[in-house]
Amino acid sequence: MANSSTSSTSQSHSEKKQPFHFRATFETQDIHLIANIRKLHQHTIELSIKNLQREQSYNTQEKMAAKNQPGRNQTKDLKCATHLLSDKFRNMTEEKKTIVRDLGFGGLMHIPPLRVHHQVLRELANNFKLGENRLEIGYGSFKITPRKIGHALGINATGDLFPQKVDYKKLFEDDKVIFRRFQGKTLKSLTDEMMDIGVGNEEDRLMFKRIFILYIQMTFLLPMTINKISPVHLAPIFEMDSITERNWGGHVLTFIIKGITDYKEKKNKAIDGCLFALMIIYFHLSKNKGKKRAERPPKLWIANWSKEQLVERMNAETEEILGIVKMAQTREKMKKIEKTEKKTTNQKNKERKASSTSSSEEETTNSDSSTSESETQEDSEDSARKQPSKKRKKMDSKKRKKSQEDSDSYSESESTDESEESSPVEKQRKKKKTQRTPKNERYEISSEDLDELLRENDENSGAQREKEADMRSTEGRYVSSKT
Repeated sequence: MANSSTSSTSQSHSEKKQPFHFRATFETQDIHLIANIRKLHQHTIELSIKNLQREQSYNTQEKMAAKNQPGRNQTKDLKCATHLLSDKFRNMTEEKKTIVRDLGFGGLMHIPPLRVHHQVLRELANNFKLGENRLEIGYGSFKITPRKIGHALGINATGDLFPQKVDYKKLFEDDKVIFRRFQGKTLKSLTDEMMDIGVGNEEDRLMFKRIFILYIQMTFLLPMTINKISPVHLAPIFEMDSITERNWGGHVLTFIIKGITDYKEKKNKAIDGCLFALMIIYFHLSKNKGKKRAERPPKLWIANWSKEQLVERMNAETEEILGIVKMAQTREKMKKIEKTEKKTTNQKNKERKASSTSSSEEETTNSDSSTSESETQEDSEDSARKQPSKKRKKMDSKKRKKSQEDSDSYSESESTDESEESSPVEKQRKKKKTQRTPKNERYEISSEDLDELLRENDENSGAQREKEADMRSTEGRYVSSKT
């Protein structure tokens, strides 16, 4: 048994190890065909990749062109849903359209589906003068009134205004239910409900009117960047009995003024309000400026503008010289130029100040040196002046001594002559008068001799004075020639 088992395992092992050989014959034509199929498959893959890349680049180019087109350039800080409004009016039933006309909003059905250039609307807000409610444009100055808004959009512009907000506490219970029903609703849910609701009975018609009034305010008349119902939007739905008699033009204008005030004074990025109404007023008044009343188009101004005309005018506002956007761009360029000019002038002024300060310092140093030189010159002149004065004093003293000696000698000679000429009697008298003890010697002179001596002294002093005057005059000339 053991041998049989071992033999069976060895046979099975040998069977497993036995190789199998296959023989096949392939023709060269089949091999070439397979290679061509592979090449074709690779070529189709490459073509599909290229086509996909082209489509992507074309789509990106279209998107960039759409962004760069002035009629399609829109931002999130403005809202003017003319496309949405036109689309909903087009898809409404005739019964709902008649209700809209009865409410006084039939003129809004003439608004074409547009992608309004938001830069035009923004420049209208920038040129709106608060306090006067006036548009200051290159074409002129246009006063914005509720009546003009009514003419532009075909809405009522007389009667009382709506309250700004609703006081929930003062509402009746039924009105509180309506308030809670619409509070915080989004625009999408409101539009869906407006399109879905029926108008078979009176209650549904009233609800459709309320929904439409909320919808038309949120999308067009009182638009906001927030897509939720505001307390301002809720105020008119509680005045349904007098809804057609209310001042819708004033209601729209007050909201425009509030939006522009918040934009300019509070520096809000978003601008709330129907700036489309300002654009229609501006287009109409600037186009028909100077025309007579009979030549002007009828009062529903929006009906006189087709889609093509509005697009053309919006493009003109961005490209023409008198266009509102073009003028704003030129103003910005001028401001930049003025800033650069101010910078250059300030730099030049600084350089001039620096150069003037350096020159003033040099002048002060020069003046100091000149003053020192002048002081030295003055000192030398003073010393020169002092030296001749000293010399003069010495000369004067010498001259006085000489004059005194001369006078003494002259007096002695005169006294000797007189003594010689006098008689011996007089000599004896003089001797008697002059003879004293050696300690207390006294000299006696006669009156005549005394008068002569005085006379001679006077003559000598006069001559001396004349000599001193001559000396002084010569010294003055010498000093002046030196200076």
